[in-house]
Amino acid sequence: MPGSATRVAGVPRVLVTGMSGTGKSTVLAALGERGHLVVDTDTDEWSRWVTLDDGSPDWIWREDAIGALLDAHPTLFVAGCKSNQGAFYDRFEHVVLLSAPVEVMLDRIATRVTNPYGKTAAERAEILRNHAVVEPLLRKRATLEIDTSAPLDDVVARLLGLLS
Repeated sequence: MPGSATRVAGVPRVLVTGMSGTGKSTVLAALGERGHLVVDTDTDEWSRWVTLDDGSPDWIWREDAIGALLDAHPTLFVAGCKSNQGAFYDRFEHVVLLSAPVEVMLDRIATRVTNPYGKTAAERAEILRNHAVVEPLLRKRATLEIDTSAPLDDVVARLLGLLS
């Protein structure tokens, strides 16, 4: 069950979430370079495709794998934006929404080489729909929002500030 484990007092788990192009992977890499345990859930190890009732695909967390990860590690940064992540919010001390102006997101997506998503017109339209519909839902549940149009070191410093 997703919320079954207890948290270790004073030791945070941080979920870093946000729309495509807000910098989740970049921020996670910077935290990892500073020696912190980080997990990007955009891999088959942590996520899987399912078909929704309306026939559309959805890339969701593997609940057993995420639960085991959180059971095993009292301090870590997890990045992802999945429709079922809310089932785990009680397992995180902080849910941090990374946001950026749409123009910044689309520019990052157009120039990134580490992720092919967002290169087609249809995917860019989906990103804009998600920005309008999904991001406000994430904002309601976030404990902190960070605008990633700020310098990377500033964004990372704000996240590291959550550890103290």
